[in-house]
Amino acid sequence: MGSGSQPLFLSLILTNLVGLTIAQPDLLFNSCTETSNYTSNSTYQTNLNTLLSSLSSDTDKYGFYSSSVGENSDRVNAIVLCRGDIQLETCRSCINNATSKLIQVCPNQKEAIGWYELCMLRYSNNYINGTVTDNPPFFQPNQNYVKNTSLEQFNNDLRTLLDRLRSQASSGDLRRKFAAGNTTAPEFKTIYGLEQCTPDLSEQQCGDCLTKAIEAIPSFCAGKQGGRFATPSCNFRFETYSFFNEIPADSPPPLSPPAGPAQPHVRPEAKNQRKRDNTTRTIIIIVVSIISFMIVLTVCIYIFLRKRKEGKPKKNVELCKDMDEISTVESLQYDFDTISVATNNFSDANKLGQGGFGVVYWGRLPNRQEIAVKRLSSDSGQGELEFKNEVMLVAKLQHRNLVRLLGFCLEGIERILIYEFVTNSSLDNFIFNPINRAQLDWDMRYKIIRGISRGLLYLHEDSRLRIIHRDLKASNVLLDAQMNPKISDFGMARLFVLDETQGNTSRIVGTYGYMAPEYAMHGQFSVKSDVFSFGVLVLEIVSGQKNNCFQNGDNVEDLLSYAWKTWREGTISNLIDPALRDGSGSIREIMRCIHIGLLCAQENVVVRPTMASVVVMLNSFSLTLSLPLEPTSFPLSTINSEIPLLQENNYVVSEFSQSKSKSTHMSVNEASITELYPR
Repeated sequence: MGSGSQPLFLSLILTNLVGLTIAQPDLLFNSCTETSNYTSNSTYQTNLNTLLSSLSSDTDKYGFYSSSVGENSDRVNAIVLCRGDIQLETCRSCINNATSKLIQVCPNQKEAIGWYELCMLRYSNNYINGTVTDNPPFFQPNQNYVKNTSLEQFNNDLRTLLDRLRSQASSGDLRRKFAAGNTTAPEFKTIYGLEQCTPDLSEQQCGDCLTKAIEAIPSFCAGKQGGRFATPSCNFRFETYSFFNEIPADSPPPLSPPAGPAQPHVRPEAKNQRKRDNTTRTIIIIVVSIISFMIVLTVCIYIFLRKRKEGKPKKNVELCKDMDEISTVESLQYDFDTISVATNNFSDANKLGQGGFGVVYWGRLPNRQEIAVKRLSSDSGQGELEFKNEVMLVAKLQHRNLVRLLGFCLEGIERILIYEFVTNSSLDNFIFNPINRAQLDWDMRYKIIRGISRGLLYLHEDSRLRIIHRDLKASNVLLDAQMNPKISDFGMARLFVLDETQGNTSRIVGTYGYMAPEYAMHGQFSVKSDVFSFGVLVLEIVSGQKNNCFQNGDNVEDLLSYAWKTWREGTISNLIDPALRDGSGSIREIMRCIHIGLLCAQENVVVRPTMASVVVMLNSFSLTLSLPLEPTSFPLSTINSEIPLLQENNYVVSEFSQSKSKSTHMSVNEASITELYPR
């Protein structure tokens, strides 16, 4: 044993001798990162032992401590966090248990984390103080369910409680970010909850971390009476019984002012004089404020009456008066002749494709930059200034998994959008092409799935605008030279005047088979509409099969129905693309993606996960997924009875029939209609 490990060894021996008669708590969850290991008697191990041996004694009564030992690649960083309602002795005992247990279960990993009921220990060779991470997550659902008759009210009461606690916890100071409380619930129950962040986070970081954690509730404990969810940066728990101390540990006192020179003694006469001076000053400030207010009010009334006499002010329709906006518009606007030359006068030879909003051409600018040019249909109802401003909004949305809008061109009735050119065309040209699909091994498909999920999450939650794509499909996902996915045709709604409102529309535009049932049948859309489309797309990527009708023996089925049947019957391997059945892919990852796809494609909007939850599911295999419910069965249309499901090099091309009603008009295979509104 190295000399550096002796202090830790002696400390652990003493701890065990003292606690022989005390039952040790269970380690609820641990994770050992396998990507970086250290060797016995190395400098890193010495530094780790040194750091762990001092953690419990250095932790103060607020239950948080972070420190580091070593330099460069041998530097060890550690964080301990105790639950905010426990006393210092209990906290230090829990940390002692954690330091001894974690090095046993993670004997040579440079990065590890362990959760007990009352504390968390994390160490890493990377800098971790003040950084937010949601990996790895730990969750534990209560096994009891809420009665269906009171589930909606229970969820509403729970959300109110968790929102309140999140606000309280995130507003804590650098010593503690913790909140606990309760609220009444249906069936004469009480919901108890607590939320906590590591106090090295800012208020914004803590709030965002807890928000994403709470959004995972439908994924791991939907309908349950309780559960806990923890990430290295934050955690929360709720139950229908009290599980935290009735009287939490003392809140941190106000921060002491910086030390300064001693204040001189002030005589009582001087104090009285200072008090009279303060009173006089206060009266003067009040009088001056009242007089100033009256002057301003008088001027405003005079201006109003004069304007009224002269007539109503003219409506200002110039939307780009601000100099910064004018500069931005000019930088985004391209000359029509430049675009015409770039596309060889919009030659058919340069044509890349056609969608519901216009034709797309390949082009090359004078600086040799390749571009994709979308020449919009002539039915845009916007004026020039309005169009410019809507383009400005969309152009500001930038993410590695979104196709970037470079600018626009206006001439007469022409409305042209200029995008970055994405080298490898669209996803459907790979997964539905018997030759090109051979280039997509499982690692590449999994990378594409995760990239699409991150792009959607950005549109739904992280961008300047909240965007619902409403036509997510394989042909609207482009692949760059490194096969990174880029979502296209988002942000188009503002460029066209449509008969719609924020929550529903009488003009259904999208691709049948990808549309969520509530949108296809009733025109109701939300971020969960995109989640449904994402689920269908995941199943297509895994199976290599379009979500349309095919002949499976004597039965006529669609992809969702077939996926559900194989899931229910335990024959899910029959759904996997034959190109992936040779063992080249991770069966565990493939099965998990099918599971996630079915969760996203559930008929009930409420039980579908958010994209934030989906991203967590795709990146953490320690998160147990809930069981999916049966997806919607779409009406079937014409089929090719000669083509069975998943035959090598054979793919059906039939589409679902167009569904129409007197109240709803559906347009098949049109570009996306996006709902944009500021956050």
